[in-house]
Amino acid sequence: MKNSIHILLLVQIFIFTGCPSPDTVKKSLESITPESQGISSQAILNFIEAADNRHKDELHSFMLLRYGNIIAQGWWAPYNPESPHQLYSLSKSFTSSAIGIAQDEGLLSIDETVLSFFPDDAPDSISVNLRSMRIRDLLKMNTGHNADATGRMRKGGDSWVEGFLALPVEHKPGTHFVYNSAATYMLSAIIQKVTGETLLKYLTPRLFEPLGISNPSWESDPDGINLGGWGLNIRTKDIAGFGQLYLQKGNWNGKQLISKEWIEEATSYQTSNGSNPDSDWEQGYGYQFWLCRHNIYRGDGAFGQYCIIMPEHDAVIAITSGTNDMQSILNLIWEYLLPSFQTNALPEDEKCYSALQNKLSQLNLSTVTGEKSSPTAFVISEKPYTMETNDAGIKTIIFDLSGNDNSFSFTNEEGSQKVPVGYGSTKKGIVSFPQLGEQVVATSGAWTSKNNYRVKMHLYETPFFITFDFLFGDNILTVQGERNVSLGSEAFLQMKGETQ
Repeated sequence: MKNSIHILLLVQIFIFTGCPSPDTVKKSLESITPESQGISSQAILNFIEAADNRHKDELHSFMLLRYGNIIAQGWWAPYNPESPHQLYSLSKSFTSSAIGIAQDEGLLSIDETVLSFFPDDAPDSISVNLRSMRIRDLLKMNTGHNADATGRMRKGGDSWVEGFLALPVEHKPGTHFVYNSAATYMLSAIIQKVTGETLLKYLTPRLFEPLGISNPSWESDPDGINLGGWGLNIRTKDIAGFGQLYLQKGNWNGKQLISKEWIEEATSYQTSNGSNPDSDWEQGYGYQFWLCRHNIYRGDGAFGQYCIIMPEHDAVIAITSGTNDMQSILNLIWEYLLPSFQTNALPEDEKCYSALQNKLSQLNLSTVTGEKSSPTAFVISEKPYTMETNDAGIKTIIFDLSGNDNSFSFTNEEGSQKVPVGYGSTKKGIVSFPQLGEQVVATSGAWTSKNNYRVKMHLYETPFFITFDFLFGDNILTVQGERNVSLGSEAFLQMKGETQ
């Protein structure tokens, strides 16, 4: 009885004095239950189990906040609480926030034209549509382009800004919705123009530091302009904190980080983006936020990076993943979690709460199944394979698969790199890829047949894992690599090599 009263008093304190940051909540109320916040542990457990069943090896992290409190969180190992995750287009919502803050500070107005910030980058011939394009149109994805301008902008020359401004603008700005990451890049370029700082540096004291977002990183273009529309890397709890800030209308621990007026405008219906009543990509668009069914809104990124804000339920959900079916994950939330929110606390359910905690603590992605060893392992181990010319620039591969500490090593332009491989578990290492740069990885492997050694490599600060099949013949090695998800081809690498 005393514990129940204590929890009720704490809930009342949080509701009436303002919600602390997720980090603060986690440290002071680690044992807080979903039931005390008006949702059952069983409902959350049902969601996690359904997600595991329908999206095997696709979810990477999950965090649920209610009334500003963390009531459920989990990471599918090797993903973990302290590693950042690539956000892809979820980055856009942070860029939008920077524009809102800059307008609050009087540095710009979203009704100013885009060209007014870049007179020296304008093309020789300026169309009426380009001349009329405003910041507001960038925010709404209403630039007037007939298709996403990102690829064309990057091929336009040394300057991406010049490349953007040189493109034809086929429609009157403000009248035609096209999802356009180049538009968000231009928002970043405008921030850098008016502040003299990169988007990342501008947001650090104004947003990242107050929210406790440590060591954020943001990719840049060749001119040092943060990409804006993608390229931000932060942790799951940072995504949740950002969502909580928007739920609280820009107020954080008594300080107004973003004006309430901007929050309401940015997350309200600004433009039509379709009419399918069953699609959460066709419910309208704000300023770099998607409107959802059920009076919910979100920021999201490719392959399932979500910041979902539920104002009517005082809840935030943060998810990172690697999936090609983003709608399905939202459908699971609407099916299992949305109907379960109650205004008042529920009776405690120790059995279900314990089952939920047990499930959340044991989440992991699958490892390669197969045999630990093969007679072939003793034949090929320690023999260098000289590889034919390949896209990865790999020159040689050497395997050490005959003992308990399996690994393989390869050489490329960066030198020699060793990849530890676990059996029935993953082993961590660092690998540098030409297309992806240096990545932390967690790798497992097994023999799926006498001559085929399969390796699964999780790049656990990204949505990706890569499956490699090493097929050994008479002094010949054939390698096939495939990504789990991709914006292009999922085939990652194919090459052959030979040993003496």
